[in-house]
Amino acid sequence: MTTSAPLPPMPPGHWLWGHLLERANNPLGLFLNTRNRLGDVVRYRMGHMFVEQLTHPDHVKHVLADASARYTKGTVFDKTRPLVGNGLLTAEGDFWKRQRRLSQPAFHKERLTALGEMMTRTTAEMLQTWEPPVDAGQPLPVFQEMMRLTLTVVVRALFSTDVSEQTREVGEAFTTALSVTNERIISPLPYLPQLYRLPTRANRAFRQAADTLDRIVNGIISQRRAAGAAANTEDLLGMLMVACDADTGDAFDDLQLRDEVMTLLLAGHETTATALAWTFHLLEQHPEVEARLHEEVDTALGGRVPTVEDLPKLRYVCCVFEEAMRLYPPIWAIPRVAQEEDVVDGYRIPKGDMVILVPYVTHRHPDFWTEPERFEPTRFLPENGKDRPRWAYLPFGGGQRQCIGSNFAMMEAQLILAMVVQRFRLRGVPGVAVEPEPHVSLRPRGPMPMRVERRQR
Repeated sequence: MTTSAPLPPMPPGHWLWGHLLERANNPLGLFLNTRNRLGDVVRYRMGHMFVEQLTHPDHVKHVLADASARYTKGTVFDKTRPLVGNGLLTAEGDFWKRQRRLSQPAFHKERLTALGEMMTRTTAEMLQTWEPPVDAGQPLPVFQEMMRLTLTVVVRALFSTDVSEQTREVGEAFTTALSVTNERIISPLPYLPQLYRLPTRANRAFRQAADTLDRIVNGIISQRRAAGAAANTEDLLGMLMVACDADTGDAFDDLQLRDEVMTLLLAGHETTATALAWTFHLLEQHPEVEARLHEEVDTALGGRVPTVEDLPKLRYVCCVFEEAMRLYPPIWAIPRVAQEEDVVDGYRIPKGDMVILVPYVTHRHPDFWTEPERFEPTRFLPENGKDRPRWAYLPFGGGQRQCIGSNFAMMEAQLILAMVVQRFRLRGVPGVAVEPEPHVSLRPRGPMPMRVERRQR
């Protein structure tokens, strides 16, 4: 495609590095303020690279669905390959389609329902450590607690009882590997695999953690193969091992299984923990929302542990979590690379440019969200969202590559949220500011300390 369409408007920037420092220091402010000044299609210069920001729902749909073949994931995702290999997160083209087709049955709602009891049992174990609550006056690092909880859930969902004695080892190794991977992703250095082989402290820590994960995961896969893949199909690994394409006979080999396991550990852990941490922060700031949430949970459950069958009765619980993800979407930015020239809303997108979709900004678009900075969960009641475009809200991405684990994450988050607010209130620590840190996910800066109060009913 060759077009005479104009390039998008560009805000003033430094003569040498363009908008690179603003992107590094305050990306949320840069992307939101620039959209408000210049519109839905904006061009930046990040050093030697040009980036187009697209924030209208129609533009999101164009890149992720209508013209998705023109855009690839690019080098940002390549930096995760040492950890997740060629799994669903990083794979492209026909290989990705094959992986997705084989994986999909394991994530049908009916198959995930069986994991609900494990999720509530794991949450109950965490809450027991909060009793009688946490020592008087001692704040709880809520973000770290949610990270530990969701990692334990995804490990148990993947491996059932196979790693019951190794959960801590898996958790520690994966936390180390993920920390190094996050630093690599946000680094301005290009993706150069040879850099990751240098004997730096970070690279050595990553290699040791990755070797631990490979030893445990590959050992479990080998044991399952020896016993027959169908020997344990109540967990996600078992379901993936028996997955077979009816038309082609394709199935996962051991390397592909390892890559998908690592991908699921990554995708099924930090994003949910981040969203839950922000949910508790927002509830503490909005007592009227918290009171309504308590009323629904108390009425629907009567003090008992929730089940998956209770979720339809916990509609406000779902709304609260969805609204928290609107304001603080865990995946706050989605990068793509234009493989050919394109035109969006009358503006030219040159071949080779990076295109960035910014859910953090789209979720605040004034054309689709009234009082966009306000925390108002009733936006997500069915009767209030009828006229909202599908692509105005994308906490799990969209199109063919929408997160395969979205049903898992929503089920897990609603059960955890209901169980926590049944028993406790979480209160902020005076003088401790809670600010977003736009890392790979939109995590809070620091551990988010909060005081635990036992609810009086």
